[in-house]
Amino acid sequence: MKKQIAFFIGSCIALTANAQIADSVKRKVSLQGAVNFRDIGGYNTTDGHHVKWGLIYRSADMSKLTDTDLAELAKRNIAYDVDFRGKQEAAQAPDRLNPNTDYILCPAGSDDVNQSMIKSLATVHGQQGDSVITAYYKNITYLADRYKPFFEKLLALPENKSLVYHCTAGKDRTGIGTALLLYSLGVPYQTIVNDYLASNYYRAAENEKSIKGMVQFLHIDEPVARDVLSVKKGYLDATFAAINQQYGSVNAYLTTAIGLDDAKIKLLRNKFLAKN
Repeated sequence: MKKQIAFFIGSCIALTANAQIADSVKRKVSLQGAVNFRDIGGYNTTDGHHVKWGLIYRSADMSKLTDTDLAELAKRNIAYDVDFRGKQEAAQAPDRLNPNTDYILCPAGSDDVNQSMIKSLATVHGQQGDSVITAYYKNITYLADRYKPFFEKLLALPENKSLVYHCTAGKDRTGIGTALLLYSLGVPYQTIVNDYLASNYYRAAENEKSIKGMVQFLHIDEPVARDVLSVKKGYLDATFAAINQQYGSVNAYLTTAIGLDDAKIKLLRNKFLAKN
């Protein structure tokens, strides 16, 4: 019976995740030089609103954008870029942007964590990659320094402009940032998880290439590489559990660590939500 219940719950989660992906024609922005670039609009909140389309976008690495890609960004009024990569990552692959784009780097913790993670992954085998990634998601030490400037940019975003934020793969640092943003807007947690899990769909082809590279050049076991390059509900759960344990609730964290008091939450929702 327990196995049947678990299978039923898993099937329901898969169906809702697939429903999220089903609107990819509207959500996905097809670019030649970037993957996992998508609009986070359209998600319903618990109070009868939805996130406005065409204002906030998430992405992976943006260093290889073509002229055609830049024209697409200009067409969408994307004039703000928040980069969650470390200083070393950003220096090695600078974002290619349109002139006068407001760019900010939010590198808190990335360089140190990236180096230590690569060392850890080279020493684990089989299915142990999960434990390394879960430990990464449990570490909330740097989150406030990384995401506070992100929220400040959103709060100050001009009415006629849009913003994109990203990291290298567009799934971990970008995924946590998206989760905190959608939570602050009142989007249900299961919807947040579905958006997070969709990186497995949007990054499928890129992940296969990266897995080969990690195995060949970093000497990381293939199962470990797959854990690293995928997203799983348990990873995001680990971040939220750590926040709840340390701050009592996610709302308290957003207020205390990120600085989103009631007035700023109201402003954020007025800017980025519309009634259904």
